Amino acid sequence: MQENPQDTSFQGSLQNEKPTYASLSPKLALQLAAPHTWPAAIIPVLFAVALASVSQGFISVSLALALLCISILMQATANTLNDYFDFKKGADSLENQKDPTDAVLVYNKVNPTSVLFLAVGFVACAAALGLYVIVCAGWIPLAIGFIGAAIIVLYSAGKTPLSYLPLGEVISGITMGYLIALASYQALTGIFSLEMLWLSLPLVVGIGLIMFTNNLCDIEKDIQAGRKTLPVLLGRARARKVYQGALVGWIVLIGLLVALFFTAGLLVVGFMLIILYPLLSTLWKNPFVFETRAPAMASCLNANIGLGVFYILAILFSSVVHVIF
Repeated sequence: MQENPQDTSFQGSLQNEKPTYASLSPKLALQLAAPHTWPAAIIPVLFAVALASVSQGFISVSLALALLCISILMQATANTLNDYFDFKKGADSLENQKDPTDAVLVYNKVNPTSVLFLAVGFVACAAALGLYVIVCAGWIPLAIGFIGAAIIVLYSAGKTPLSYLPLGEVISGITMGYLIALASYQALTGIFSLEMLWLSLPLVVGIGLIMFTNNLCDIEKDIQAGRKTLPVLLGRARARKVYQGALVGWIVLIGLLVALFFTAGLLVVGFMLIILYPLLSTLWKNPFVFETRAPAMASCLNANIGLGVFYILAILFSSVVHVIF
């Protein structure tokens, strides 16, 4: 029986047909940027602003706002790239991602190229603001920013990204908690301060715990994706104990650093423990399984906001008391 030429042509057209993608709307772009994670970018800048205002007596508001916007844009870039590469590697699926806002490409069939362009757009906006910072503060914040940008790319991209290794918690904590604070403080004061290495330790631990929370709840998903995260290597029971130890260490670090360097701020630390106890207790008791991922992440992010703000208030309060007395 002779094949119909029209049928062959039709089959060929089907094979060559390009997939249909949804447009990248502002709403979806905002979901990719993940504003709920921005406290990790905002708190380190506010911390640097507090230290700079205490040590210098004044700061440039426009420069502080530029640094804040740059930090948020770089966080948005990291979130967008992470979603892009997780989709490309097949790590995200309808089965292992129940929250549509955490898997925008999977649930909305957005063109991956548009998502990649969005990430580039975030970086371009950050670079434009960075020119103003360079004019005001010189090349040192730029150099620190390049290091942070390189880590963001290495975290998600490549054959073996950092997110697939038991380094994610440490890398994210140092990049966001230390490098952002260091670059912001240097830009605002012109001083490359080694004191930031230990003063920013609570931020490093808190931001690292955000990643730890995510990885601890996603152990089964990460095993399927071939990730060797710290919780995967430790197992949920041991990883949960390490997590709880880090949570206690986070609080102790704040109290210790305030006692050593901002003594009058211990009064603020006392209020911090009273006010944040319910939140911290809820985080402590979370089983950190896939089903409790959303409340666990919300509690950890709120803990970063709460502990970070109280730490900053303790620094400022200590300065005010010193001026009065």
